[in-house]
This record gives sequence, C-alpha cells and structure tokens, in this order.
Amino acid sequence: MAAATETAKNTVEQMTVATNVAFKDGVEKSMAAMTEMNTHSKKYLEAVVASATASAKGAEALSAQAMTFSKAMFESQVTAAKSMAAAKSMQEVVELQTAFAKSAMETYMSQFGKMSETMSASMKESMKPINERVAATVEKFQAVR
Repeated sequence: MAAATETAKNTVEQMTVATNVAFKDGVEKSMAAMTEMNTHSKKYLEAVVASATASAKGAEALSAQAMTFSKAMFESQVTAAKSMAAAKSMQEVVELQTAFAKSAMETYMSQFGKMSETMSASMKESMKPINERVAATVEKFQAVR
C-alpha cells in the first residue's frame, strides 16, 4: 500500500510540475505575442501620423497654389476689363474678349495640370508610410506561414 501511495504521490507531483511548466510557457508565449502586437500597433499608428502629416502638407501646397492662381486670375481679369473699357470700337472689345478668353482657358488648363500633379504627388507621399506598414505585415504573415 505504501508503494502505491508513493507512486500516486510521484504521479501527482509530475503532473503538477508538467502543468506548471506548460502554463508558464503559455503565459510567456502570450506575453511575447502581446508585446509584438503592441509594437506592431505602435508602428501602424506612427505610419498613420506620418500619412496625415504628408496629407496636410499636400493640402497646404494645393491651397497655396490655388490662392496664387486666384490672385493672378483676378489681376488678369481686372486688366482685361480695363482694356475692354478703354476700347474704341465694338470690334476691338470682341477681339480683346476673345484674346482674354483664350488666354484664360490656357491658363486654367495649365493650372489644372499643375494642381493635378501636386494632388497626385501628395497622395503618393501620404500613402507611402501606410503602404510600407502593410508590406511589412504581409512579409511577417508570409514568414509565419
């Protein structure tokens, strides 16, 4: 009977030790995973902040271009109006208006191209940090597979 009790006692002790080791390993793996997830989340947050900063800079550049263009167009319109007001004939008014309309359309199209380029560059720059994080995440998942 003493031998059976001793065997049972040893079995329980071995199970307790094995359970404690398994629990400890599980907790350590969970903590490591949580730490890695926190690090990953922090990097994503940093990418979002960098993206927002780049977007704000792009919006600022676009706004500055729009203001400069608006001011130049206003001055051009005032000059054209003065020229038309000083015209001596209706034929001269029509010629001045036609020249102004042609010039204004060319200027609008040129400015539209410049602003499109600024918008495109801003979008690329603002998406760059997020794209880098997504690529890093994909690499991480592929490495785990």
